[in-house]
Amino acid sequence: MEARLRSGNGWSRRLKPTPRDADILRLAGPALGALVAEPLFLLADSVIVGRLGVLPLAGLGLAGAVLTTAVGLMVFLAYGTTATVARRIGAGDLRGALEQGVDGIWLALGAGVVLALLAWPTAPALVGALGASAEVLPYAVTYLHWSLPGLPGMLVVLAATGVLRGLQDTRTPLVVAATGAGVNVLLNLALVYGAGWGIAGSAAGTALTQLLMAAALVTVVARGVRRTGARVTPHPLGVLRGARDGAPLFVRTLTLRVALLVTTVVATRQGDAGIAAHQVAMTVWTTTALALDALAIAAQALVGRALGAADVGDVRATVRRMVQWGVATGAVLGVLIALTAVPLTGLFSTDPAVRSFLAAALWVLAASLPLAGWVFVLDGVLIGAGDGRYLARAGLLTLLAYLPAAGAVGLLVEPGRAGLVWLWIAFAGLFMAARLATLVRRERSGRWMVLGV
Repeated sequence: MEARLRSGNGWSRRLKPTPRDADILRLAGPALGALVAEPLFLLADSVIVGRLGVLPLAGLGLAGAVLTTAVGLMVFLAYGTTATVARRIGAGDLRGALEQGVDGIWLALGAGVVLALLAWPTAPALVGALGASAEVLPYAVTYLHWSLPGLPGMLVVLAATGVLRGLQDTRTPLVVAATGAGVNVLLNLALVYGAGWGIAGSAAGTALTQLLMAAALVTVVARGVRRTGARVTPHPLGVLRGARDGAPLFVRTLTLRVALLVTTVVATRQGDAGIAAHQVAMTVWTTTALALDALAIAAQALVGRALGAADVGDVRATVRRMVQWGVATGAVLGVLIALTAVPLTGLFSTDPAVRSFLAAALWVLAASLPLAGWVFVLDGVLIGAGDGRYLARAGLLTLLAYLPAAGAVGLLVEPGRAGLVWLWIAFAGLFMAARLATLVRRERSGRWMVLGV
């Protein structure tokens, strides 16, 4: 008995702090702060534009959905750059890391310009496809048009943030994101009310803020480029390689977006109380995902560095520790949500039906979070390893597994509280379990573990 107490059980040994914990916290903590700062842009715009009336606010909501979808699908600009830069850093090639980062930034700039040019003439069709009424359409188009000049800046922010994460620096993106959130509020107030530009002023203020943030991050990267003598011009093959490597991550992200869209469509069949409760539950899910995504970002940077250094032992130990962090963080968040589910419902609605629906959905969500933590971390591990092609194939397979389940809920389960519960079991349970199965299979195969650069 004494020996067992001295040595501790398996869980105590696994949870005992290790030197890697400092690296995980150093990267994940600031990454979480930067992720939290991002939604504040649209939130600030909503508060300011909301005082202009219902129609401008509705227009902002539709245009914002178009922008967030476009930027969300291009997140590979950050993820792919993090992986390639971190791998070079692990190999001791700082100059090569920065040059690959420069190529990633040029790719982001080019993609942003192309998307902005394509979106300008198609703006009415884009917001119209989301159901904009004739009254709301002009406001949505105005906001989208005035936002588009900032789209290249938004994508450059993604790529430059990825470069810095690969360099093991998540503090600078946090500082820039937090500062940008404050500047955005000031510019919106000045242009919407001071200059009297209305909703156009809100969009222009946000676009200008994104361009300033991009300039700040690029300046930081440029300092490193000057110190190492790395090139600042794009290398055509490097840019093309970035686009090629990013395409599978684009597909992977697209499958996740489709799953979320399908879930929302099925939720609309659960009645007014069901869709209201679902939207709140999805907001809670998105919020908890920020903490788990911060761990995934740390996994990308640490695994990429270890692979670049060709240190198999470090790779395996990092993956093992990151999984422990992911599951433990998910478990803590799950317990907190489960214990506060009923009080939380009162914050969002006074309607008894909505509160009943929401509490049930939150309990399902809470139970799934340890599994989600495992999924997020392994997803980050494989992204950090540059295993995008497998992630794309796995994403398509898990989506194909989820679609019949979601469809069955919509067609076979009676609409209402039971329908919403089964929908969340399908999404947070089945879909995430399917993702985990594909990720664990790949992680244990070791075929993703390509060493060096």
